[in-house]
Amino acid sequence: MTALLDVQNLKTHFFTNKKVIPAVDGVDIKINKGETVALVGESGSGKSITSLSIMKLVPSPPGEIVDGTIIFDGADLAALPEEEMYRIRGNDISMIFQEPMTSLNPVLTIGEQITEVLIYHKKLSKREAARRAVDLLNMVGFSRAKEMLAEYPHRLSGGMRQRVMIAIAMSCNPKLLIADEPTTALDVTIQAQILDLMKNLSEQFHTSILLITHDLGVVSEIADKVLVMYCGQVVEEALVDDLFNKPLHPYTVGLMNSMPSIDNDSERLVPIQGSVPSPEHYPKGCRFASRCPHAFDRCIQESPNLIAVESSRSVRCFLYTEEEVTS
Repeated sequence: MTALLDVQNLKTHFFTNKKVIPAVDGVDIKINKGETVALVGESGSGKSITSLSIMKLVPSPPGEIVDGTIIFDGADLAALPEEEMYRIRGNDISMIFQEPMTSLNPVLTIGEQITEVLIYHKKLSKREAARRAVDLLNMVGFSRAKEMLAEYPHRLSGGMRQRVMIAIAMSCNPKLLIADEPTTALDVTIQAQILDLMKNLSEQFHTSILLITHDLGVVSEIADKVLVMYCGQVVEEALVDDLFNKPLHPYTVGLMNSMPSIDNDSERLVPIQGSVPSPEHYPKGCRFASRCPHAFDRCIQESPNLIAVESSRSVRCFLYTEEEVTS
């Protein structure tokens, strides 16, 4: 199967004060049509910069994509001129940003913000765009969709603003939806509604989703495949059931152990010891070595590669070889 999105060896660096910060360092991502892939990791692991790199929205300067290809629907986005990207963003690839209050324009009505996308990309008239905007707001669960067109973002709750963002993102039936922490700062009930909505829209329109999150509970609800990021690198890739049943990388195990569960009889969660190293001071060897309970001499001296250990599974760790995991 030809992937809708095939990112190979993506490297995005920031150049500040004569220092080079490798925010994204050799990331590979494949997403098939209709598939939901989750990118998981702590804050600062490079998840959001990866998504912004795919959209070519990394602020430059100081950021720059220094290597890699971003093949989307047969075209390399990394090599496309900006005017071509204008046509792709919002049309073929849409993004739900982390904070809907700052992503929506406070001086434009909800109706104006939805219709401008339809007028620009789909060349609809104002009347046709307004009708389509009502349909979109109905689709994302607004009971008073027509009246919502005249509302301003500050008059809406966090969950309602996020629904508007999803309506805007889905307005042109994109092939790929990138959702950056779409349920952050929402209460649990609204989180569940937003996830159900994204799942239904993906099934209805066969839209692929790249979900950026630190919440493994969200991942278990919606993802087909998971990529775990740490310090700008993918350290584990697996199908969602495989990851939850048997996490391989010590960092993934640490994330699982620090997640509350009703099935866990332990009274205390187990934190990952230490802290994430600063990007300008990444160690020579494995970037997780200083926090890893299994680290040995080789981990300090050498940087492990991401190796395939099963047909649909990869891990970046010297604890594993192909023979050890598949046997």
